[in-house]
Amino acid sequence: MKLFAAGVSHKTAPVEVREQLAVKQSELVDLARALKSFGVLDEIVLLSTCNRVEVYVTTRQTDSDIKSLLQLLCSEPRDLEPHIYLYEGADAVRHLLRVAAGLDSMVLGETEITGQIKNAYETAREAGLTGPVLNRLFQKAFQTTKEIRTRTAIGRGTVSIKSAAVELIEKTFSDDLANKSVMVIGAGEMAERCVQLLVKKGVRSIFVSSRSFDRAIDLANRCGGDAVCFGYCLFEMRDVDVVIAATSSAETLLNRDDIEHLMEARRHSPLLFIDLSVPRNIDAGIAALDDVSLYNIDDLDALARRGVQARERELTTCHQIIEAHVAALTEKLHTEEAQSPWRSAPRQLSTTVLIPQPA
Repeated sequence: MKLFAAGVSHKTAPVEVREQLAVKQSELVDLARALKSFGVLDEIVLLSTCNRVEVYVTTRQTDSDIKSLLQLLCSEPRDLEPHIYLYEGADAVRHLLRVAAGLDSMVLGETEITGQIKNAYETAREAGLTGPVLNRLFQKAFQTTKEIRTRTAIGRGTVSIKSAAVELIEKTFSDDLANKSVMVIGAGEMAERCVQLLVKKGVRSIFVSSRSFDRAIDLANRCGGDAVCFGYCLFEMRDVDVVIAATSSAETLLNRDDIEHLMEARRHSPLLFIDLSVPRNIDAGIAALDDVSLYNIDDLDALARRGVQARERELTTCHQIIEAHVAALTEKLHTEEAQSPWRSAPRQLSTTVLIPQPA
């Protein structure tokens, strides 16, 4: 029995290639079944995320062309050979363990991939597409990831500008975010991500202000917050603790005179400003005002870089944990293979199965 892992990822293929291979959740089972039949495979798990499309398979074929399975997923004729990686045996085990732990992710140590792999595996298992080898492999991946998360700090600390902004707010208010009020100026992608992180951290009072009031209403409704007409945002700032500017505007939206008058109206209650915009939306001069704290995107980038460096220091321990699990699993699989009472002759490769293309 041979174990293979093959795929493309953000490290080997640009987005225009990855999107041609992307598989909808609703199509995973049908496409995996078609690939399993075409490749005369014993087991298969098909994984599709925004950053990678991979297959994990087992086969008794001696001349299996696993890379061709990825080619069959492509929505239009294209040479994928330069983008596809292929791992066999212990290397395939090592690859999955690294991916599941977030060591192969665009953001080192991110945790979202673990859930995506669990969903892909459970989908395949419930459809009867896995067997003893892949079941052991994926359970080992989840066990290894749990050990890495427990024994190392690979998933801790901030590594992005947006998460750095939220971490800064947490440190400023000693983690007491539930009772704090935050205004987000902007309703685009960055503003939305900030709002999502704030909600995740337990902030219950969120105001969204934008020059497009309809977009502000939409984002506020989705986060359980309140929309504020841009013309009234200074008035509403009288009662908030944090203001985050995250717009694409090339203009200064909050100038020093505005904030000076605001602080008088607030009776100089401390106010934290975070400017994520480029060009900056908040006048840098407000940093000189009493009871005002201002951080821009460069300040937050420095925090994020320190977080990445801290995670990188954990890599040696992570790799040691992975190697121990790779050795244990491969030895177990080799022993079971040697003791198997049946070792059937190789089957002929099918050439008549039609692969349904993703919609």
